[in-house]
Amino acid sequence: MKRYPQDPAPPKASGYFRERITPPRMLMTKPAPAKASSASTEDLQRICSQVRRDIIRMTHGAASGHPGGSLGCTEYLVALYFKVMAHDPSAWDMDGRDQDLFFLSNGHISPVWYSVLARSGYFPVKELATFRKLDSRLQGHPTTHEGLPGVRMASGSLGQGLSVGIGAALAKRLNGDDRLVYTLHGDGELQEGQVWEAAMSAAAHRVDNLIATVDWNGRQIDGDVDDVMPLGDLPAKWKAFGWDVLVEDHGNDMDRVLAALAEAKSRTGKGRPVVILLRTEMGQGVDFMMGTHKWHGVAPNDEQAARALEQLEETLGDY
Repeated sequence: MKRYPQDPAPPKASGYFRERITPPRMLMTKPAPAKASSASTEDLQRICSQVRRDIIRMTHGAASGHPGGSLGCTEYLVALYFKVMAHDPSAWDMDGRDQDLFFLSNGHISPVWYSVLARSGYFPVKELATFRKLDSRLQGHPTTHEGLPGVRMASGSLGQGLSVGIGAALAKRLNGDDRLVYTLHGDGELQEGQVWEAAMSAAAHRVDNLIATVDWNGRQIDGDVDDVMPLGDLPAKWKAFGWDVLVEDHGNDMDRVLAALAEAKSRTGKGRPVVILLRTEMGQGVDFMMGTHKWHGVAPNDEQAARALEQLEETLGDY
């Protein structure tokens, strides 16, 4: 065992703040090998139902949060963590050697990510009840401050995840690590200029161990993306920036999501970064939350939460 090299020595402190200092993380000198799961499509769909219940219950319990995009990205994140990625929650550390890595750039959809992390074993499921509470590790936007397993970057500010993912992918290349890096972005987030600077950089440096996915639901907090700031021909734009582009129009169909991720993986290692443009429905799974941007950042009240949960089967047990 050795100290993670990028962790500073613990600062000296007294009183209340002494209890809040996270001790240095330890890095295994030989990380355990990570393997992808053999879960069936039916298994994954059952997990999706429970994750959606978690999203509704977390945002309702906090009276705050972002249920819309979280519900829309459920299939993608469940597929990634329960089937596609090679990762081992029991061997988690910030370095992530010999494991696939994931970075959530559109951090406001933290409810779906927290649920998937907990349900896949990164931390106790019961901790989901602390979402957005004072002193909780599950803040509204993910942060590394409290050392929550699975979280490797703070993503409160949009537009930064692709840059971080590129850095992680380049580090894997330098370390001779053949695992992949995955990132997720909102389509409204693509209005941030840093995304396109990063996209140019990834192509220039031939970062071909990176798979970025755009949640292409066409909505953002103020309305439809086309009304706020149109993105134009998005596939052509990514192609012009030097990326290998896949378009999947059925981002809430588990089999189609799995196929898209498999195809993207087959295109890695060929000199270009890969992007999946994934068409999803904001609010998927809850009828009154679909077809509108209004549930981007609004939590359901008691009556709305009850209506939503009636539509979502409890498959793994509520926390």
